[in-house]
Amino acid sequence: MSASLLRLFTVSFLLLAGSVAGAADGKWESLFDGKTLKGWDKVGSEDSEWSVKEGLLTGSGQASMLVYSTRPYKNFRYRAEIKINDGGNSGMYFRTTPKPGFTDGYEAQIDSTHSDPIRTGSIYGMCHVYQQHVKPDTWFHYEIEVRDDVWRGREMTRIKVTIDGNELYEYLDFDKTFKEGHFAFQQHDPGSIVHIRKVEVMELP
Repeated sequence: MSASLLRLFTVSFLLLAGSVAGAADGKWESLFDGKTLKGWDKVGSEDSEWSVKEGLLTGSGQASMLVYSTRPYKNFRYRAEIKINDGGNSGMYFRTTPKPGFTDGYEAQIDSTHSDPIRTGSIYGMCHVYQQHVKPDTWFHYEIEVRDDVWRGREMTRIKVTIDGNELYEYLDFDKTFKEGHFAFQQHDPGSIVHIRKVEVMELP
């Protein structure tokens, strides 16, 4: 190998290594301060309630969405600590609109024992999990990784779902259904009570 080619190879390798290190060194940003609803807006029924007490964000009452409206996100890791009541139903939304309904954006289902058999770990309407991975009234760690990518020459959105550190699957959305958007939590119905105590995002290249 000539000296010029060696220098070119070395520079390319260092640039690639720096890019990978930058991604690995990404920092988590908190979206919930544990005290207020700062940055979050309720969308839907006035009879629903989203409140913060003793460090917990709680949704109850009629159907609604609580949206992190500060700005949209595209590629990221997104995680929260969540607890759903027995018979309850909720959802952790990403790439949704500023004023979403239940079908706007990707929804990571939150459901341990609701009459809807699609359980926690599902990407609702796309990849369904029917096994119970989380018991009701039990805290769990939910993490979603989302990145636009290319697989065998085809563009797609890659979605990785992890519960309590266990990766369930990686879903490839070749339709790239939702391009970018906001985060949100769903209050599904009056019989549901969802508690959230930590919400964080790490942006990816």
